[in-house]
Order: sequence, then C-alpha cells, then structure tokens
Amino acid sequence: MAEHSRLLQHLRLSAVFLLAFGCSVASAQIKQESVHHMAHMVMPFDLAKTTHVFRMTESGGVERVVVKDASAKDQVALIRRHLQHEADAFRRGDYSDPAALHGATMPGLKDLQAGAAKIKIAYSALPTGAEITFDTADLHLLTAIHRWFGAQLSEHGADAMSE
Repeated sequence: MAEHSRLLQHLRLSAVFLLAFGCSVASAQIKQESVHHMAHMVMPFDLAKTTHVFRMTESGGVERVVVKDASAKDQVALIRRHLQHEADAFRRGDYSDPAALHGATMPGLKDLQAGAAKIKIAYSALPTGAEITFDTADLHLLTAIHRWFGAQLSEHGADAMSE
C-alpha cells in the first residue's frame, strides 16, 4: 500500500511539473508571438526580413540587427536609423522603446536605466545593418546587460540569435 501511495504521489508531482513546464513553454511562445506582432510599433524595419544578433562580452555586449537579404537596402537604412536613435536614447537612460515592446519589468531594464551614466554605448553602421555596443566596468550593470540580452533572445524567438 505504501508503494502504491508513493507511486501516486510521484505521478501527481510529475503531472504538476509537466503542466508547469507546458504553461511555461506556452507562455514563452505567446510572448514571442506578441513581440513579433507588436514590433512594428517600435521598430520601423520588417522583423521578418531581419535578424537580431546578441553577443555577450566580458564588458557588456553587442546588439546587431542585420538584413537576411543583402540587397534589401531599404531595410538597411531603416535599421541604421532605428539603432542610431536607440543608441542615443540608451545613453540618456531612455529604454522606453524596449519597455513598450517587452514590458517595463523586462530583466535588467530598470538597472540599465538607473546606471546609464556608467555604460558606454556606441553605434556602428554595418554593410547589412547596424550594431550597438554596450561597455561597462560595473559588475552589476554587466549582469543587467546580459540579463536584458537573454530576455530579448527569448522574447524575439526565431527573429533573434546569440553569437
């Protein structure tokens, strides 16, 4: 009887785990779909024609947006304009665009806003898009950058990749 009771308890715990895992996966998929469909409200370029690339570094990270088709010059121009605008805003601690798309409680966001003066942010045009480089000597802000990149990777889904 005790063996039967343990088996039932194990099955219940397994069912709870599978339900929680399934809800987590479903929740992530819903968030990815939401970000993909709302992206045009924040980003002027076509998300389906571009890829966000996130590279975490020892001093921060690099966020790059590039076109999938190098001949899409209109998209390259839109990417450059948008990332230049974002870099300027980030230098001021203005992360309102990512907050509008991903939510104000996005991991790392509040720390990046508060610590903007301690983060060096640089914009660079690329042949197929543009990138923003984040550098800091502050370990707390480094962690915030990495958490923020991780959240974006998760929420952009197939529209993003890590490097």
